[in-house]
Amino acid sequence: MASIGLAMAQWLGGGTFFGRSRTAEQRRTPLRALSYLGTVLLCQFTAVAMVFVIVNNENQLYDNWGDLLGTSSHVRAVPVPPKDEGLAGDQAAATGPSGSPAPKVPQAFHAPDSDAVPRNVKQADLKGRFSGVDGEVLVWTPPQYDDPAYKDKTFPVVELLAGFPGSSSAWFGQTMDVTGQLEPLMKSGQVTPFILVSPRVTLLGNTDTGCADVPGKVNAETWLSRDVPQMIVDNFRADATPDRWALSGYSAGAHCALRLALAHPNRYRAAISMSGYNNPAGEPSSLTAKDPKLRETSNPLYILTHAPTPPNVALYVTGKRGDGLEDATALQQAAKSPTTVTPFETTGAHLTSTWKPLVVPTFKWLTGIIPPR
Repeated sequence: MASIGLAMAQWLGGGTFFGRSRTAEQRRTPLRALSYLGTVLLCQFTAVAMVFVIVNNENQLYDNWGDLLGTSSHVRAVPVPPKDEGLAGDQAAATGPSGSPAPKVPQAFHAPDSDAVPRNVKQADLKGRFSGVDGEVLVWTPPQYDDPAYKDKTFPVVELLAGFPGSSSAWFGQTMDVTGQLEPLMKSGQVTPFILVSPRVTLLGNTDTGCADVPGKVNAETWLSRDVPQMIVDNFRADATPDRWALSGYSAGAHCALRLALAHPNRYRAAISMSGYNNPAGEPSSLTAKDPKLRETSNPLYILTHAPTPPNVALYVTGKRGDGLEDATALQQAAKSPTTVTPFETTGAHLTSTWKPLVVPTFKWLTGIIPPR
């Protein structure tokens, strides 16, 4: 930046940078100055872009430049979702003209767009039929899935939710390395062989949806809790009963994991929250933080205390003092059987370097809630 200022000062001030004599050759110096400034700006932009790419590759915050610049939208339409009757009910809701249940909808899977994601992860570009949201969904199947001894078995599922900003590839890349950490433990029987699913959570550019259905803007909740699970059931040997489904998330994704599990006990049995928050204002750019009514009703503590009956969900909530621990304690104090809340105090910063080491212990806890069959 200093070099740009120096060049401009010398050019505009008539100093010795371009010489004092006004020869015909030197009368073209303003153009040369602009060319020089353009070159400097280009070099500095390139340097900044390289730094961004390096940081983004390390943390996998954005999938593309549209997400970074806030110009991308994955909302095709915002229909009114049909009544939520659970996973089995969604299949019945999508009936054909004859009234018979709609057939399964096969997806075309391909290698992940991100080179940071292992090649044994599949990607589908899903068009949500209930939500009107279009986005990528990354899927990994456990080692037992292709074992002939398990050919007639169905598998439990965990949805993995990134923070905001956050990429669907973050869980599978080195940022969280979920498969690298869990695959050996699944093979040895220490962790339940889960199908792991990471859907797109950044749907409206630089606005966090709060994982909510906001009329006229986005059906993020329906995308995550209905379209994504239905796609998994349609295309994999996934168990369709709610006691075999769970969520795990960090930061804004942790908030989403809690609120989705508590709001949909007919779909999920458990949720893991890493440094999440109850009040949606924990993410100031969230749509649910800006609307007073949504801010109240989207709070996991509010959902828990206003449920008609205590939801049969188990929550594992991590955080440090001032960053999630107090929210975990509030949930624990409000929980009534059969709801259970397990707080776990951490000491690290609000970074993936704190959450990555939590993958193994949280999934061992989850194995106690959703054991192998």
